[in-house]
Amino acid sequence: MENNNNSFKRQYDMDWIRVLATFGVFLYHCSMFFNPFPWHVKNNELDSEIILVFSLFLGAWMMPIFFAISGINVSYALKKRNISSYIKERIIRLGVPLVFGVFILTPPQVFIERISNNQFNGSFLEFFPHYFDGVYLDFGGTGNFAFFGLHLWYLLVLLVFSFLTIPLFKILPKINKFGIMHLFLLPSILFVGGIIKTQGLGGWDLVFYLIILIYGYYFFSSQDFRNTLKATFKVHFILAAITSVIYILWFMKAFPQPGSVQEIFFYAVRTINCWSLLLCIFFLAEKYLSFSNSFLKYTSEASMPFYVLHQPIIVFLSFFIRELSWSIPAKLIFLILTSFILIMACYHFVIRRLNILRFLFGMKGNKLVIQRDHAQTNYAKYK
Repeated sequence: MENNNNSFKRQYDMDWIRVLATFGVFLYHCSMFFNPFPWHVKNNELDSEIILVFSLFLGAWMMPIFFAISGINVSYALKKRNISSYIKERIIRLGVPLVFGVFILTPPQVFIERISNNQFNGSFLEFFPHYFDGVYLDFGGTGNFAFFGLHLWYLLVLLVFSFLTIPLFKILPKINKFGIMHLFLLPSILFVGGIIKTQGLGGWDLVFYLIILIYGYYFFSSQDFRNTLKATFKVHFILAAITSVIYILWFMKAFPQPGSVQEIFFYAVRTINCWSLLLCIFFLAEKYLSFSNSFLKYTSEASMPFYVLHQPIIVFLSFFIRELSWSIPAKLIFLILTSFILIMACYHFVIRRLNILRFLFGMKGNKLVIQRDHAQTNYAKYK
């Protein structure tokens, strides 16, 4: 999603993680059409087994990994920029696509949700003036204005976190030492942070994401962290495997009641699972993905537009196939392939070729496009 290649010239593994995790978000939202969780539009037949297991596993680490990478990104960005240029860069790269999504890409999704739930009867043009009626708070609610852009909440939260953490990052120096004790201390802090209930998004609380981002800045960006990770990978892998099985089976068989002792232990398992999976992902990426090629350069630049555009297209296609008599596997394959093709076609043939769209989707301007537009303007002027 967040794209800042200049900050990661030598850490190509971080680019690979971001690209693969963005594709994971895409698959996750495709699965939301079929699993039992509330969503904007649901299939006429739901799956509480294989697709649910896939959704639970992906949701355990998917959004935390983005905030971890964002913390690393901030670490490098603040080395290269002063505060004013850093804030400007955050607003352009995160704020612009967020505003674009809120007013252009989000209204059709809310409209489809209202139509699917029989909360509105009419065309999109008739619905659009009602988009500003009340604040959208959750699936199936009554308010329509989704100021956070639905799936674009990550951009809003990251933008706010970027501003809130500036004083902290400037006052407290970077921590270059990372030892074994931190592997136990940091997840303990995550667990304690989970007691604070603010707003849950993407399966975790905002405080959890903030702690992960701070970890990224102070710890995940240090070489000591990578060295310690290499020496302890087998432990993290075993923990990740065991806690994944316990978490998924516990969720599916006997989800604990809110406020119960079981819920505390359940959250502890989730926290250890997320932490262990993050460490495994970082280790495997550094070991096998510390290289660059033309595919990475292309997909790394495409990651933000892909993220911004993917859910509106998935929701749109889901709406039209929801009542068809196809089997779940047939609909799933159709949804994944068709959505992916449409998203990439929009990006490859339209978005990346027009600088105004590059700007709206959080990308840097293309010099070749600028030169072409300038040449076309001069040609029209002197024709």
